[in-house]
Amino acid sequence: MYPNIEAELARNHLNKMEFSKKMGVSHKTVYNWLNGQTEIPCCYLIKMAKLFDCSIDYMLGLDNKTA
Repeated sequence: MYPNIEAELARNHLNKMEFSKKMGVSHKTVYNWLNGQTEIPCCYLIKMAKLFDCSIDYMLGLDNKTA
């Protein structure tokens, strides 16, 4: 559902378990976000954008540019 988030995980050599720890959420929460079962709260989108040094639009697939 969010291929750019998956791409950033790969680019940053993070598996979903490591990512969930960095985000401060459970592995199941990350799974639900990435599969579109639950919406990603704004505060976590901001945290992801800072972690991956990219825009929220990019993370959500609204913009293909990384900055």
